This record gives sequence, C-alpha cells and structure tokens, in this order.
Amino acid sequence: MTARRGRTGPLLLVAAPVLAVLLAGCADPGGGAGGRPSSPRPAAASPASPSASARSDPASTPADTRANTPAGTLLVADFGADTVTFVDPAHGPIGSVRVGTAPYAVAPGPDGRAWVSTAEGVAEVDTRARTLVRTVPLRTGTGPVGTGEYRGGAMGLALSPDGSRLYVGVNVPGRSGVLEVVDTAKGEVTGVAPVGRRPFDVDVSADGREVYATGHDSFDVTAVAADGLATRRIQVAPYGTEGGLGSWLKPHYAAVRPGDGKLLLPFEGERLAVVDPTTGQVSIEPMTADTHQHGATVTPDGRLFVVGSGPVAREDRGPSLTVRNPDGTERVYPLGIPHENVAVSADGRTAYVTGGFTRDGYWNGITLVDLDSGATHRLEAGQRPLGVAVL
Repeated sequence: MTARRGRTGPLLLVAAPVLAVLLAGCADPGGGAGGRPSSPRPAAASPASPSASARSDPASTPADTRANTPAGTLLVADFGADTVTFVDPAHGPIGSVRVGTAPYAVAPGPDGRAWVSTAEGVAEVDTRARTLVRTVPLRTGTGPVGTGEYRGGAMGLALSPDGSRLYVGVNVPGRSGVLEVVDTAKGEVTGVAPVGRRPFDVDVSADGREVYATGHDSFDVTAVAADGLATRRIQVAPYGTEGGLGSWLKPHYAAVRPGDGKLLLPFEGERLAVVDPTTGQVSIEPMTADTHQHGATVTPDGRLFVVGSGPVAREDRGPSLTVRNPDGTERVYPLGIPHENVAVSADGRTAYVTGGFTRDGYWNGITLVDLDSGATHRLEAGQRPLGVAVL
C-alpha cells in the first residue's frame, strides 16, 4: 500500500513552501475562471485578441520568414497569452500568431493547417504562412472569457484520421463539459455530445469510429461514437473518488495504444490505468516515477511518454519525463522544474516538454530531452507554453 492511497484533497501532508503553490491547482473545487498565476519569468502583457474573422497581424511574423516554416518546427500554445509560437528546436522562437485568449492545445492537420483550442473558440492557423485563417465559435455557452486553469472554453482537441472533423472538449465552469464536433472544411460546429467535467484531453481511435474525452473532475473517460454521438461513460479512478472535486488523484491526459487501441492513463507515477474502451474494463499496471503526472503521448513504436509535474506530498519525487516501453520497462528523466505536455521528434530521439503547466510554478520555455544520452537543454520560448506539436 502506498501513502497516496489515503490522499484525497488539498488537506494533504505537504511541505509548507509547496502547499502555497499547490492550493491553486488541480484539486481546487471552485471551477471558476481563475486568474493568471505569477511566473518565474514574467510574461509581457499580451496584445488584444483579434475578432473571430480577423487574420493575424502580418507584423507579428517578418515577411521574409512567412511561408517558410521548416519541417520539425514546434508549435506551442501560449496559455499565458493569446498566441501560438513557432519554435525552431535548435535556435528558439521564429514567429507567433494571435489566436485568442488562453490557448490550451494544438492539433496539426493536413495541408499545413493546425487547430488551436482557446477560451474564445477554436482557431485555424495556416502554419506555412503563419496566419490566422479563422476562429470557429463554440456552440455551448461557457461564460465570460477568462484565463487560468479553470477558464471556460475549448480544452483538449483531436482530429479525425482523415482530417475532416475536429473534436473539441469544452469546459463549462460549474457543470459537466461537452464534446463539440467541427466540420473542418466549413469551419462550423455540426454536433455536440455530453462528456465529463473539465475535458483535459481528447483522443480518437485509429479507425476514427470513437472519440475519447478525459474528464479530469469527473474521474472518467467518455467514449463518443463518431457517427451519431452516442456516449458511454467509463470511470477511471485507481485511487477511488472519495475526494470528489477536492481530490488530486484524477485523470489528466490519455493516449491510444497502437495495436490494441486501449487507452493509457498515468496516475501519480505509480499506476497506469489501461482502459479497454470496448468493454469498459480498467486494469492497473505499476509505474516508477512517483510524481504527479500530467501530459502523455505515445509514439508509433508503442512507447508512452508521460510528464511528471512534481510532488503533491513531500515524499514524492520531483518533475520528470517517463518513457515507458511496450514491455513495461521505464526510464525516468529528471526535469528539475514543472512541465505540462510533451511531443516527440519524427526520428523518435528527442522529446519536447513544455514548461507552461496548468498550475502555478510554470516557466516560459521548453525542455529538450535527448532520449539516448538523457541530456536536457532548456529553450526559452512562448508565454506559459502548454500544448505542443511537431510540424
């Protein structure tokens, strides 16, 4: 039995200097919009967001670099501003585009387009020209536009395999969320399905027939049929649900495992919940990082990458990146400071871990992890960068 099994909320045994940081975090039951926390490297005030139909200011990207975004460039969502930033992994930022308040996640699509979830809706970005194509408003009302972890609006998102539909998890403060379906050609919402509270992440099955929304505050994954939008709720709570909204031990991000299509949801660097979406059965496998875990992704070879954001109790270990092989063996790379999400280079040798973090303690940059040597390099980029994708 681990010490975590009895931990249910913010009244945890936490070292005093850490407690002040954590009380504004995942376990906060308030559900309000929340303010923007302080950063170790304060971000400059962000400019006003464009209207729904406006394009980005051409001055934000020098004319001689537009239409010249190399393969391998990173696209990060600046959760602390209203932009996405294009980052050369070798040299740093090369441009930015205004997309709307508090961008959360990014999903690259075909034809040089990418989609970005924001508090104002979903932005479509031309990654070659580095311009805002349009903003698709949400059909569901989410209250005043806000910032911070508890803001309403679009959160997790994912494209269908053919790129024709975008699935967007929408946080509706104070109640359960929804999944909105966007026709990417028309740029409009065509359907809405109920899902859990605060849908941190959205994933799609390899065949495109089902969509999975991870409900952070409802301890669940909602499986949504792509055709018809029928829903099935699967509880995913390896530590139980006794803490309710005040619990730290909730699901955050998921990944669809290649081969069998099962969902992988890491918890606390101790337990990996493996969910069979067909039967709803959940099995638990041990993990080794012993740290509060957030972002997750999986590579085509079946490796699972999980971001450990740091301790929620004083016996926990610090921030890290876990790489879990298909046979269950793991390598843990220490990161030193909190991070949120992760993407992997096309050759599978470098991981890019964003320092934005949904809670306080974030920093304005990306850590590059050499997966062979374990060497890390910090690259300043963006403003509270959260979601990340490799173009």
